[in-house]
Amino acid sequence: LPGPNVVNLAVVVGRRYGGLAGACLAPFGLLAGAVAIVLLLALLYDAYGALPQAQSMLRGIAAAGSGLLFAMAFRMALAIKRKPYFLPFTVLVFVAIALLRWPLPAVMLAGIALSGAVAYGLLNKDDGGGE
Repeated sequence: LPGPNVVNLAVVVGRRYGGLAGACLAPFGLLAGAVAIVLLLALLYDAYGALPQAQSMLRGIAAAGSGLLFAMAFRMALAIKRKPYFLPFTVLVFVAIALLRWPLPAVMLAGIALSGAVAYGLLNKDDGGGE
């Protein structure tokens, strides 16, 4: 499914070329095909999801998704290796969400505030203290 930026773009283009009706229908036209495919896949899963072949296929897809997730985490870890000041935030977020089971929105807001303060402090230190 397209992300929010693409949907917003569809609304803007629809409004420009089709007025209010275009603004309402452009996102529908953009999303209708993807939603139809997802609904079709849901129907197929409902009908054939218990078959051993379908279960094997889904296990393979889950394994591929896990591999992609770990590959992206590895790439992000390589990027953060060059910025050691932000490494503790990775550990803190993992502990807060995975171990302490704190709510994700609260952890995200706190992480944004704290990492933003660290980044601001580092930028000011690099600029000579803001003088």
